[in-house]
Amino acid sequence: MDSEFETLPAGTENAVIVEETESAQLPTPFGIFTIKAFRDSQRKEHAAIYMGDPAAPEPVLARIHSECLTGDTLFSLKCDCGFQLEAAMQKIAAEKRGVILYVRQEGRGIGLFNKIRAYHLEDKGLDTVDANVRLGFPPDARRYEICADMFARLGVKAVKLLTNNPSKIAEMQKYHINVVERVPLEVGRNKYNNDYLNTKETRMGHLLGHQPD
Repeated sequence: MDSEFETLPAGTENAVIVEETESAQLPTPFGIFTIKAFRDSQRKEHAAIYMGDPAAPEPVLARIHSECLTGDTLFSLKCDCGFQLEAAMQKIAAEKRGVILYVRQEGRGIGLFNKIRAYHLEDKGLDTVDANVRLGFPPDARRYEICADMFARLGVKAVKLLTNNPSKIAEMQKYHINVVERVPLEVGRNKYNNDYLNTKETRMGHLLGHQPD
């Protein structure tokens, strides 16, 4: 898994990654992970953070985590993203094997600029779905070909997916990734994101509602 891949020929099915780095150690408060970066055909850079051997035959605990500058880096309480990233790392460290795909799809695929515009509309009373739609975007504009390609390059054969979002499971199955189990990841509910999480449950089909306010 340390060797770089050459640029793939045009027309190759799901050929969204054009380059990858060697792997490197990533010491964290939760343990020592391995990190590898990938560059896609749009020149976006993504990362896989893993512990243990992701290519072993047993299903691997996995999280597909979309970039969230505000939650992951700036500790925003408006979403649950930062809480989910930390919890996923803790769970993988406890099992001593797992993978996190950190995918550059900020704001459910609309980018940081438009995400902040959506936040402005939410401050005026719109929910997270209507804010995206008002700006001319679908409620969730993310694509998952990149994730299937990253899993394949890591040699992942089957996953126990850390998610509350059934559409991620459907997308992975569409790209022939064997999801053998959904592992809930309900963390970080607070007074600032309670309405946001309720909207994800009632309007986007996320499986939530079991974590106390």
